[in-house]
Amino acid sequence: MKLSRIVWNSCILGAVLAVPVANADTWSIGAGAAVEMYPYKGVDNQVSPLPVINYEGDHFYIRGIGAGAYVWKDSHNQLSLDLYYSPLRFRASKSDDNQMKKLDNRDSTMMGGASYKHTADWGIIRTSLSADMLDTSNGLRADAAYLHPFVLNDLKIIPGVGAVWYSSNFNDYYYGISGKESNRSGLDKYKADSSWSPYAELTATYKINNSWSTYATGRYTSLASEVKDSPMVDKSYSAAVAGGVTYTF
Repeated sequence: MKLSRIVWNSCILGAVLAVPVANADTWSIGAGAAVEMYPYKGVDNQVSPLPVINYEGDHFYIRGIGAGAYVWKDSHNQLSLDLYYSPLRFRASKSDDNQMKKLDNRDSTMMGGASYKHTADWGIIRTSLSADMLDTSNGLRADAAYLHPFVLNDLKIIPGVGAVWYSSNFNDYYYGISGKESNRSGLDKYKADSSWSPYAELTATYKINNSWSTYATGRYTSLASEVKDSPMVDKSYSAAVAGGVTYTF
């Protein structure tokens, strides 16, 4: 199994699920599996193993392959500076479509920025803003979501809705088609603009005992027209589902 695939699955857990650890200075490790549903034409869904490594401290955190430092943290607010791996990429050789095989590859990158989360009785507000740190796309990403946890004894369910914004640089790098690519592949030339895409997510964790827990998580994103209109894309959505078991110590 390639490292990039494992990294992508870790992002699903870190960014979509963010399996919580109860107290400061605690570690959580585990394993599971994930299913990824890609929007790129001719690229199959992928089922892969999913490692889990989380740490929650008073000043720092690790979630999957993302990490950060808290600028402000109390019982209701968390403001942090973040660095995480953005796994989105395209490998022309992996597509079953002959025209897609003639396009350039798109690479993954590191993103850095800030995030803020407010927790109250009425729910959770989660926001973030990040930028490409490696000049891969020179893109920006912003995210805002509302979540409301429900606790039933040892079962915790967290549904949420939100929207993610991508800059024109980000979208054009991952979904645009240059004139040279168009000439080679026969696909129409395409320049993507910035976009907002709404999503819904659901996370469930069940505490088996003080150390062991199971989890399941998923996110469904409705792709914006700026992405769907790309000749590289043949779906109106992207999705990820994951599940497994964790041990906290």
